[in-house]
Amino acid sequence: MRHSAPSRLLPLLAAAYRRARGHARGLTLTVSATLALVMVSATPATAYAPVDIVHTEQVDVGPYKVTVGFSEWPLRAMQSLDFSFIPEDGIAGKSGTLTIDGPGLDPDDREGVLSRHPRQRDVWGLDVYALPEPGTWDLTFEIDGAAGQGRGTLEDIAVLDQPGPPPALSWTVVALPSAGMLAFLAVGWRRNRPGERVDTVVRPTARTGSQ
Repeated sequence: MRHSAPSRLLPLLAAAYRRARGHARGLTLTVSATLALVMVSATPATAYAPVDIVHTEQVDVGPYKVTVGFSEWPLRAMQSLDFSFIPEDGIAGKSGTLTIDGPGLDPDDREGVLSRHPRQRDVWGLDVYALPEPGTWDLTFEIDGAAGQGRGTLEDIAVLDQPGPPPALSWTVVALPSAGMLAFLAVGWRRNRPGERVDTVVRPTARTGSQ
């Protein structure tokens, strides 16, 4: 028995459809897996880095024992670092102020409210803070909580000179290219004397016009 052309094409079309559907399903699974991998790998990159404490000091603030953490040690002037202020029994139900005393500090920056660290919300702290000058610094805490009020000072924190070359030398190095450019322009101006050339061009023109 002979089969017509449409009857022979139907099995071929059905097989092609099944293969296409299988490829589409596989492509969908591949894309989904890729997107999931990208999202998983991107999550840690977008999360805030935790505060890295490399040194701690203890201070008694009345009935509260507070651990002061530093992300850099020893401290240096103009060095950006994180401060963490961690009461022994947590910050819940407590409030307070911090007073910073040291050389070169703006009076408006001396006292502030103890607030949560932006990258470690369960403690108080300062984020990317720099002390302006070397010398001896004090941190005074006043805390009010369930155990009452307390006041205590972490005294004589040594702050060394800022890292790197002295500021005068740094400014000199930064200014050298600009000074060299100005000297080059001055020498070029004196050699070419554009003012005299303009005068040479203008004067004959003026004489010709007067005639």
